[in-house]
Amino acid sequence: MKIKFWGARGSIPVCGKKYLKYGGSTTCLELRSQKNELIVIDAGSGIRLLGKELLKNPHNDFNMLFTHSHWDHVMGFPFFAPIYSKKTKIRIRGCSFSPDSVREIIAKTMQPPGFPVKFEEISAKFEFDSVCAAGFDIGHVRIVPVELSHPNRGLGYKFLEDGRSFVFLTDNELGFIHPDGRSPRDYAAFCHGADLLVHDADYNDSEYPRRKTWGHSTYRQAVDLALEAGVSVLGLFHHNQDRSDAEVDAAVAECSGIFRGRGSKTKCVAIKEGQVIEL
Repeated sequence: MKIKFWGARGSIPVCGKKYLKYGGSTTCLELRSQKNELIVIDAGSGIRLLGKELLKNPHNDFNMLFTHSHWDHVMGFPFFAPIYSKKTKIRIRGCSFSPDSVREIIAKTMQPPGFPVKFEEISAKFEFDSVCAAGFDIGHVRIVPVELSHPNRGLGYKFLEDGRSFVFLTDNELGFIHPDGRSPRDYAAFCHGADLLVHDADYNDSEYPRRKTWGHSTYRQAVDLALEAGVSVLGLFHHNQDRSDAEVDAAVAECSGIFRGRGSKTKCVAIKEGQVIEL
């Protein structure tokens, strides 16, 4: 499978010289199977550029998954160009935990007076389905969800294809168990042996005590999870809106040093906007 990250920033889009390396767009991922089946994960502000790319290289029939309905993960949906084409067919899954249906979650991003075009007025065709807790298949990719430890709840996902595995756990607080969230040991079991774990790393150790229960982890907590799970690569994600490129680099260096000091072969990277990883 091939994963492209169209946004890796947390909470709100940012811009400026100190964010050039890792980017300022919020969460959106593009996953393609070996058969070129397309899965879009979340619709943060990064989805705008993905939409422009899809118009240049048409892929009119695809799936979307959502981790949760917080604004930074859905705010880009009205600006996703393919939804305005009659040729587009999108199957949307996720958010079975929400009191709103999946349809209502995205429709609210286009609700007056916040946006001039109503969801009912766009041209694409949609199918909606709640996520099955036991897992499901999209084409050749097996997808297993897990409840996140996050306010208002959410879903993380494990993607499996041809013996390779990618686990995506954004907006997941390892230092506090929210309603329906899991323990760090449970998440380690879920991630066990993953080729790539991309995990929330919003805070550093000094910031976390003031923000505990807000739904995010420190990068050192993500390292501890990766060590216990024995993953091959840890990707730091959901970079804090105030975290400069230099500070993200320093976090990667610190995490890499911890892995080396513990005799682990796990590699640490910070996910960049536009980055592509193939498994």
